[in-house]
Amino acid sequence: MLFTRRSLLVPLTLVAVALAACTSTPLPPAQPLPPVPPAQPTPPVPPTPTQPPQPSKPAAMQMVPASFSALPGWDKDDLRAVWPAFMASCGVLGKQIIWKEPCGVARTVNAGDEQAIRTFFEAFMVPNQVIAPDGAADGLITGYYEPLLRGARKKGGPFQTPLYKVPDDLITVDLASVYPELKGMRLRGRLVGKKVVPYATRADIERAEGSGKELLWVDDPVESFFLQVQGSGRVQLTDTQETVRVAYADQNGHPYKSIGRYLVDTGELTLEQASAQGIKAWIAAHPTRMQELFNVNPSYVFFKEERLPDPKVGPKGALGVPLTPQRSVAIDASQLPLGAPIFLSTTQPASDVPLQRLVMAQDTGGAIRGAIRVDYFFGFGGDAADNAGRMKQRGSIWVLLPRQPQPMSSN
Repeated sequence: MLFTRRSLLVPLTLVAVALAACTSTPLPPAQPLPPVPPAQPTPPVPPTPTQPPQPSKPAAMQMVPASFSALPGWDKDDLRAVWPAFMASCGVLGKQIIWKEPCGVARTVNAGDEQAIRTFFEAFMVPNQVIAPDGAADGLITGYYEPLLRGARKKGGPFQTPLYKVPDDLITVDLASVYPELKGMRLRGRLVGKKVVPYATRADIERAEGSGKELLWVDDPVESFFLQVQGSGRVQLTDTQETVRVAYADQNGHPYKSIGRYLVDTGELTLEQASAQGIKAWIAAHPTRMQELFNVNPSYVFFKEERLPDPKVGPKGALGVPLTPQRSVAIDASQLPLGAPIFLSTTQPASDVPLQRLVMAQDTGGAIRGAIRVDYFFGFGGDAADNAGRMKQRGSIWVLLPRQPQPMSSN
């Protein structure tokens, strides 16, 4: 809360005191006094201007340089598991000046030699602990995964829930072209006359039927909703006997709202119960309120279809490279550099067992906001879904950035 102080000016009252003296000595005859020149008016003193106190700038996130020995569990992590993900990031980062040299050297490192990889990171990188603007050294670590749904190319039978392509009337404006400080921020809406207005909300889109932009049809509206939360997934098509990937294509521009948080705030679930599993159980117990709950989140994701030539390769994240299970994470790209290595110190889902390893910041998400806010990619399959649903831990992070060359001292 900001407030201003105002000065209180208290006027001073001047009191004139007349002094009189008494004597027995006769006074001489009074002499005429010289004429008194008329008093010159005193020019008014302009009031001293008072400047209202300037609001202080909000505290900024800090990156505090540290040593590798300060990273909990650094010496126990097998860095060979993260090396392919790092090299994938280098394919993008290597175009930047500060990453050009380390990414160039990385191509000469033996991917099977754990000690050589460790030596590379320690020689070329500096870990920087992230401190949030409020001074906190830890934040929320959640998880996500690539789900599998059952679907068909045509509506029919159990396949009644559509996955939509990007609508033709959705307009996207990249604000960074005008305001560079808003890099990564986009305005979405639709054109009405000469004005851009907000695009339809989830509730509006769900009410509309027969848009003609249906990509596929799936058999479970709950899994369809959670597919949008995850951002991408796979659909096993029963009519053509193939499995395809549905990848994030765009979003309707409305902010993401957590239905788990809504259920907690309304007293329907406790904080501990508000996992993906707990939310699905609540929906199963309250089927008539399912759409009401979904509409709490106005955000809506549109998809595009991709081939799945290798089921072992993960979906592409915001960096444009495939995600590596348990070595890729989503971050807030307005706070942390997308593509950079991050050392994560947290615990396994719903436990106190340490989870300390080097990961790559290769994705973003609508719910991922803040300096110390990480979404950990668990991969594909039942175990990945179970772990991601229960992941709600506290953790600390260190961003690894290239060492800056030291200036040469002159003698």
